[in-house]
Amino acid sequence: MTEPTRIFHNPRCSKSRQTLELLTARGIEPEIIRYLETPPTERELRQILNRLGLEPRQLMRKGEKEYREQHLDDDALSDDELIHAMVATPRLIERPIVVHGDKAALGRPPENVLTLF
Repeated sequence: MTEPTRIFHNPRCSKSRQTLELLTARGIEPEIIRYLETPPTERELRQILNRLGLEPRQLMRKGEKEYREQHLDDDALSDDELIHAMVATPRLIERPIVVHGDKAALGRPPENVLTLF
C-alpha cells in the first residue's frame, strides 16, 4: 500500500493555504500535517530532504529570528546540526512541503507541487 499524499502545512502561511487549495481543487485530499504542532522527526526530515533533493540549509527559513539567534548561518555547522535545529524549531522549515510516494515538492510557488502528480 502506498503512503497517502501529505502536506506539511502552516495554516497561517498564504503559500501553504494556496497549495492546499490547489490540491483539493484537483481532487487530491492530502493528509494535513501541522508541522509547527507536530514536527517531523530527524529521520522523517532526512527522507523529505532526500526526496526534495535539497541540502538542509536550502530548506531553512533564513529570515526567521531563530535562524539568527541560533547562529545557523555558521558554515561550520554540520547537516546533522542543521537538521536537529529544524526539528527542535520547526518554524525554521520552509513550507509548504508536499510528499507523494517517493517524491516531494516545495510549494513555492504552489504550482510546483503539481509535478508530483
